[in-house]
Amino acid sequence: MTTIRFLRTAALIAVAAGVLAAALPALSDDEVVALGDGTPTDSNISFVGRWNRTNPSAYVPYWAGAYLRVGFTGRTVKLRQRNTIQLWASIDGGPFTSFTGSGIIDLTPTALAAGSHTLIVSYRQVDGSYGGDAVFQGLILDSGAGTFMPPARPKLVEFVGDSITAGGTSSQLAVTDYGFKVGERLGYDHTQIAIGGMCLAETSDGCWAQSTRYWMSSGGQVGTDPWDFSRYTADGVVINLGTNDKTHGVSAADFQATYITFLTRIRAKFPNATLFVMRTFAGRYAAETEAAVRARNAAGDVKVCYVDTTGWVTSGGLSDSVHPNDAGHQAVTDRLAPILSARLTPTP
Repeated sequence: MTTIRFLRTAALIAVAAGVLAAALPALSDDEVVALGDGTPTDSNISFVGRWNRTNPSAYVPYWAGAYLRVGFTGRTVKLRQRNTIQLWASIDGGPFTSFTGSGIIDLTPTALAAGSHTLIVSYRQVDGSYGGDAVFQGLILDSGAGTFMPPARPKLVEFVGDSITAGGTSSQLAVTDYGFKVGERLGYDHTQIAIGGMCLAETSDGCWAQSTRYWMSSGGQVGTDPWDFSRYTADGVVINLGTNDKTHGVSAADFQATYITFLTRIRAKFPNATLFVMRTFAGRYAAETEAAVRARNAAGDVKVCYVDTTGWVTSGGLSDSVHPNDAGHQAVTDRLAPILSARLTPTP
């Protein structure tokens, strides 16, 4: 690992020349930045979401919308992949671009301006008929270049749900989902604990239930491995569940009771988080969802709030009868972001 010293005067000259990305913080004369090598164990890389780090040379993301965030110097950046995968990458806050391939994937077919840059990479979730190999094996940078830690984000929010929260029918799946978009708009870290077809409650016909699988590292995709909740602390948890329970025959009473227990167990994991419990966009179990919130409030938990989504997604914002399209996810983002910001921003 190479250590170099950035002087404030040099940084100011670089800014004036238009070659230093805004994501690199100003450094004092006494500050030293350690450039990393881009391997999975590089401490400058922030892995957001539920990642399996058992193999130090290959990190595997689980659930939807898990991503890595890092700063890097130089003009090019490539990914080391194993087998074929689809992923989305954003450089310097630009639009997310889709890449598909295996081996070495070049994220900068056109070289960038010399200087410092930021990168976000999100892999397509392995789900349903899609079986891509979501495995991060490191970055390849220019000779003499390295990684640096990007500016820290002030909050982390979990978005818990089903295919709607996984962005199932949007153009870029999790990346164009309301959860990802809200997090990026607010400048928060964000995770989407969601898999297509999930219910809240366990059902006799085998609907995967968040009430049992939320606690697992992979949601049961690779076994019943428990998630280590000490890996991160959520400031907010946004829950959107119930759309699939209806079609699997869960009774209203069972749904409400399961929701109360689910909220109670999440509170035990995140004692200080605000829990945002959303009415399903189709209105399924709306009364029972609100009743579950009131039950937790009555039990003394004042940081559980009901989010009434009535009218948020119109017919033009749907790709079918229940799933939002890009316009629908944008509409939800526009409504939900101010609610989260108001609740999660400390009062001066």
